Amino acid sequence: MEIITFELQGEFIELCNLLKLAGIANSGGQGKLMVSDGIVQVDGNIESRRTAKIRSGQVVECLGQTIKVL
Repeated sequence: MEIITFELQGEFIELCNLLKLAGIANSGGQGKLMVSDGIVQVDGNIESRRTAKIRSGQVVECLGQTIKVL
C-alpha cells in the first residue's frame, strides 16, 4: 500500500480535487466518478459526497493508496 502525504494549503480541500492533486485521479471528473462508484474511503468509511471537505488529520484511501492530509 502506497502512502501519500498531502500538505493542505487552506482550511480544507474538496475530496474530488484531493484525488486529482494526489495523482490518484487524472482529473476532478474522474475523482467524482471514483467517489460515486463507492471506492473512496475517508477515515475508514465509504464517502459518497464528491465535494466532501477534507481537513488536516484525515486519511483518504482509494485503489490501494492512502493519502494522509497534513
